[in-house]
Parts: sequence; C-alpha cells; structure tokens
Amino acid sequence: MAALLIPRRNRGMRTRLGCLSHKSDSYNDFTAILPDKPNRALKRLSTEEATRWADSFDVLLSHKYGLAAFRAFLKTEFSEENLEFWLACEDFKKTRSAAKLASKAQRIFEEFIDVQAPREVNIDFQTRELTRRNVQEPSLSCFDQAQGKVRSLMEKDSYPRFLRSKIYTDLLSQTQRRLS
Repeated sequence: MAALLIPRRNRGMRTRLGCLSHKSDSYNDFTAILPDKPNRALKRLSTEEATRWADSFDVLLSHKYGLAAFRAFLKTEFSEENLEFWLACEDFKKTRSAAKLASKAQRIFEEFIDVQAPREVNIDFQTRELTRRNVQEPSLSCFDQAQGKVRSLMEKDSYPRFLRSKIYTDLLSQTQRRLS
C-alpha cells in the first residue's frame, strides 16, 4: 500500500512543479483575467481606459477590468491574498446586520490575519494584535489599520511592478492593435 502512495504523491508534486515552471506574467490570451464574457470585455476596453490605470492606484482599483488584470498580475507574484483581503474588507464595510458583522469579521480574521491563516497577509505584529482585539467587538472599522497597511504595500510595491509588467504592456498593445 505504501508503494502506491509514493508514486501518486510524486506525480502530484511533478504536476504542481510543472505548473510553476510554466507560470509567466505574460497573458496573450486575456480571457483568463477578464470577468464576464472576456472576448466582448476586451473589445470594449479602450486604450484610454487601460492607460488611465497608470494615473493612480485608485483608478486601477475602481475599474473592473483593471482590478481583474491586477489580480492576474498578483497571482503571478503569489501575492493575490493582498487584493483579496482588501476586497473582503471593502465588502465587510457594507455589512448592515450586526449578527453578520461578527461572523464576517471572524471569517476575514481567520482567513487573512491570524498567524498561519490560509491566505495570511504580511502585516506587522502590532497591527495583527490590534486587529485581533478589534475583532472581539467588531465594528465596520475593525480592519481599517490592517487594510490600510496592505493597501499601502500594494500601492507602493505591487502597483509600480504591475505597470511595468508584461501583463499590463501586452494588454495595452492588444487594445492599441484593435484600433489599427
């Protein structure tokens, strides 16, 4: 029985490693990153819109295709948990039910903040502890400090790399080629 387990485990590991070795930050087929009917979405995305994403991080985050492209880029860097946490916090702030507030806060904490969380974000000890205390009596602002740190990290670190990435430059090229 043990002899059967080893080859399966090795095969699974080879498959995972194979996927990693083929990972690239280039997307010639943007259907993987664009939400909702991607071919039509790419046709509707103008060069001007995609160029505006470079104006500010807020512009990028407020555009659904910009958000999708940025998410795809973060996946190539194995750091999409930062954006997912930021989005979870944005959704959390819209919670109106006190009963749902506590359960949502706990879920976000366990998924992103707690040490050894499945999608742990990179924040300092003080922020982690403050957030832990805030979640004990959750309010709509209990994740504000942690969310701010993660947003700042993405804006100062990931966003400039995204603007220089092959994903972004290829996307701009595709929108420009459509005009030709």
